[in-house]
Amino acid sequence: MSSLLADTLKDSRVAVARSPEPGYRDHPVAESIARIARNLGWSDQKGGPFGNIIPEGSRVLIKPNFVTHENQGPWGIEPLITHERLVRATVEAALQSEAAQVLVGDAPIQECRFDELLTLTGLGQWASDLAHKEPRFLGIEDFRRTTCEFVGGVRVAAENLVAENRFVLFDLGADSLLEAVTDKEPSFRVTCYDPRLLANTHSSSRHQYLVAREVIEADVIINLPKLKTHKKAGMTCALKNLIGINGNKEYLPHHRVGGSESGGDCYPGGSRVKRALEYTLDRQNMASSFTAARVWSEVATNLTRISALGGDRLGVEGSWSGNDTIWRTALDLNRVLLYGRENASLADVPQRRLVHVVDAVVAGQGDGPLRPMPLPLGLIFGGANAAAVDWVGACLLGFDPKRISIARESFGGFRWPIAEFTPDEVTMSGDLGEGNAGEVLAQRERQIDVIHPEGWRDAALRSAS
Repeated sequence: MSSLLADTLKDSRVAVARSPEPGYRDHPVAESIARIARNLGWSDQKGGPFGNIIPEGSRVLIKPNFVTHENQGPWGIEPLITHERLVRATVEAALQSEAAQVLVGDAPIQECRFDELLTLTGLGQWASDLAHKEPRFLGIEDFRRTTCEFVGGVRVAAENLVAENRFVLFDLGADSLLEAVTDKEPSFRVTCYDPRLLANTHSSSRHQYLVAREVIEADVIINLPKLKTHKKAGMTCALKNLIGINGNKEYLPHHRVGGSESGGDCYPGGSRVKRALEYTLDRQNMASSFTAARVWSEVATNLTRISALGGDRLGVEGSWSGNDTIWRTALDLNRVLLYGRENASLADVPQRRLVHVVDAVVAGQGDGPLRPMPLPLGLIFGGANAAAVDWVGACLLGFDPKRISIARESFGGFRWPIAEFTPDEVTMSGDLGEGNAGEVLAQRERQIDVIHPEGWRDAALRSAS
């Protein structure tokens, strides 16, 4: 098993299954998973599509993208979350193996109404029925310790919903990829959250992540991302989806306060209005009462209007290609997942098997991840290595992957690496063609017409020189 785990760092293969019709009604999801598994050597006749990667007695975690319960735009849930048919088919395939237990789990954004999402998709009743029939299936778990709702523009939180001992606290210290952009001032930010809490978890030589214990106790993880454009990271696929193994938002730096002229990465250049807006948002997020937060919220609303009237379309949330923070957070969590032990240390070799099966039947484009427009690709694709999978995903979204930090940097030579191969060594098999991924995907460039987030249009393939 140890050599099999080490091989995942070297496995540069990505397999693709395509349906003639790019929609879920007629898409043979289970058959697509089986075809991908055969191409990648995951399956055996007795144990089903994942028989070769799930040893007898394994604890299996399936990690979908359940980001939230409703699209913030008018386009519905299909381009927003991992489709329920893919979740169900993956669970059923995992149960064909000799796994001891199978669990589905995710930590969506704090305002997600988890029960409503399960009802809307039908997954709640399905999971209850399956758990009653199959004791190895442990249901669907919400990993969040904090949820919230917004009242009059003010975040109202419910804290400590899950006991802290149900999580493992990792500290990557100076080996965190965030260390290179950590300064003496508490500059890390995440939207709608108290920056003082981020300062407690991320400072010089201290970079902490609070990961659900069920994740770290798993022997095999099947990652089920939804392929989408993402206004802060450029794209979300296998790598970014692992943000959802972390239980509390104050462990997740998304950007650094200020514009690029002052050393931040919230927005390009500099702006007095935006700097005032950032100050106001900090005061709102640090307010000790609802009334004070409401006053600061109204000031922030007015400053946002002024900024928009001046032509701003990017805001102050790191929604552009100069965001040099979020990819570091995401790759740190990928390293924790690969190498993390139950005692909160990181080993020198991978500790669990991790594979990725991506929902791109209806992908997301435009102002993702929370307001995505449908992008019907009709594809499910997968691989054993997240860097290889995301390199292909970036191309399918019409990006130049060398201009997408999370995809490019995942091949880095840092401690606890994610990939031990180069992008030029990524290969493809299946319905889009066989061979070198760059050569196969080059044949599709002229077919791609994707709407990218405003701040990431300079990363599109058509902009490549």
